Amino acid sequence: MSSTTSGGVAVVGAGESPYTRHPAAGTTTAGVLGDAVRRALADAGLTTADVDGFGVSSFTLQPDHAVDLAWRLGLRVDWLMQDTNGGASAGGMLQHAVRAVEAGDASVVVLVAGDLMDREVHVEMVRRYNRATAEHLAPLPMTGPNALFAMLTRRQMDRFGLAREDYGRLVVAQRAWAVANPGAVYRTPLALEEYLAAPTVSEPLGRYDCVPPVTGADAVVVAAETRASGRCARVLAVATTYNTDDQAGDGLTTGVASCAPRAFERAGVEPADVDVVSVYDDYPAMVVAQLADLGLPGADDLPRLLALVGERNLPVNTSGGQLSAGQPGAGGGMHGLVEVVRQLRGQADGRQVGGRIGVVTGYGMVLYRHGACGNVAVLEAA
Repeated sequence: MSSTTSGGVAVVGAGESPYTRHPAAGTTTAGVLGDAVRRALADAGLTTADVDGFGVSSFTLQPDHAVDLAWRLGLRVDWLMQDTNGGASAGGMLQHAVRAVEAGDASVVVLVAGDLMDREVHVEMVRRYNRATAEHLAPLPMTGPNALFAMLTRRQMDRFGLAREDYGRLVVAQRAWAVANPGAVYRTPLALEEYLAAPTVSEPLGRYDCVPPVTGADAVVVAAETRASGRCARVLAVATTYNTDDQAGDGLTTGVASCAPRAFERAGVEPADVDVVSVYDDYPAMVVAQLADLGLPGADDLPRLLALVGERNLPVNTSGGQLSAGQPGAGGGMHGLVEVVRQLRGQADGRQVGGRIGVVTGYGMVLYRHGACGNVAVLEAA
């Protein structure tokens, strides 16, 4: 269920294949995944010859598998993993990669996630996401998960006394971070008035509450700290959980609530020590839920917590998050990990917040009304 490191395992490199809403002709899933891998290795000062472990998460790589992509990239590895848990895949793969390095099963592990995600592919994916979706949700007069998260958002508003303005402050703040991120697909500043006036998608959700699908990929390189060519992000702890959301029954508590106390305890830090955080943000309501579940200072007063996020006094999703940078399919969970690694390594030009401790959450695989997978990773600048 949990992983802690005692041998100095770290993320020593990170890379992102550029996101785009409109992929050029000839773009392939294998192509963007491979591009992210090459960028991450270059960032780490390593080559494919150094890699002996490889993990992949993608919804659109089929009919190929992780081993096929490894072959296409010229990798000869001793450790291989394929994860299909969407927004939770980065944390899950990171947990296993840390264990592999600690155990000596691999010395340099590359983890990559992403997809080719044009409109046709996206529509087909959300219709056949899993059996629950294909057999019970797709036949309803609704497209994708917007209606489900609209209901969850309304429930959250009623439970905690939140208004659309509260969610708007979060969305506007993330867009302000995105302005300084050249990799974000939406970088034009957004005013609260624009957010509130946006067309309704599924009440109470407006246009800016719904994550835009993009084509792209993200990758990290996991190895012993001694392999780092400069600053790295030491992995202090990873905690995971599966199918715990269903026990709460209302979708307002995520698996992060179960993971966070274990992750912080094993990392030897407190929520108050966190300097930067990336939470999975397919909808603002899920950002709110995960921030509360992390137990960050002020989480018992969500309107006030969101005011801190809006003022950017609490650095949340400093890349702009998926709501502004875009959601590259299964790469969505890896996007937040790449951003926190860049922050801890001092590579977030124009949006650098400094600090020692970063936290990344994963959330994914929606079953009816809840996410089946959740995880929390705690990292330290080293």
